[in-house]
Amino acid sequence: MQRYFADSKITTEYQLTPEIYKHAIKVLRMKVGDIFELVDDVEVVHKMEITKIEDGKAKAISVEVIPSDVELPADVTIACGISKNDKTDWIVQKGTEMGATKFIFFIGDYSVAKWDKKRSSKKVQRLQKIARSAAEQSHRTKIPEVTFVEKLKDIDFEKNDARIVAYEESAKKGESGNLFKILNKKPSNIIAIFGPEGGISLKEIEFLEANSFILAGLGPRIMRAETAPLYFLASLSFALELS
Repeated sequence: MQRYFADSKITTEYQLTPEIYKHAIKVLRMKVGDIFELVDDVEVVHKMEITKIEDGKAKAISVEVIPSDVELPADVTIACGISKNDKTDWIVQKGTEMGATKFIFFIGDYSVAKWDKKRSSKKVQRLQKIARSAAEQSHRTKIPEVTFVEKLKDIDFEKNDARIVAYEESAKKGESGNLFKILNKKPSNIIAIFGPEGGISLKEIEFLEANSFILAGLGPRIMRAETAPLYFLASLSFALELS
């Protein structure tokens, strides 16, 4: 069933926003009597029935509140150094499907791609739309937030009780248990840092270690910048939901 997100609390009647109207009525050809799901601003899922379509507008009523428990049992922030091409799109889309709560992109010491102020604003808006669409497709009850900071040191991680940095040099040295040890403690607010294509610099590693980040390898294989966050989220889901 098609799912959308509302920016307000739903009581009974709801007028479809122009964006929802365009997709539901124009693209999916929904008619009066058709059903869709709508998540309100407090993450309550409603089964909605279309009651009126007239003059380019449509209304629907809530006919049922649907119990939903689809979110990861921990808030998860994925922080990535900016990579080239459409890799950020992939990370946000698939990371949303896999349960991430927030995405932060930063210009790493080894980032080849650069975002200036104007470009970063447009990029974040576009990525936020991707997150919304992916949240609807995967039937999430929350839309992940997408933000940009210029430098790694600008990230606010004070609320995170588990701080992880994916570091391939740890795996090369034989480290294999740090990620398991951290996730086995069932943390409630996690941040994981991932470098761009060129990796994370020694200077950045020193900063992270000084702020209680744990270096964790993601296995013996070298992963692409856009693959590592998804591997981490899959591991997290297994540790917190499937084991």
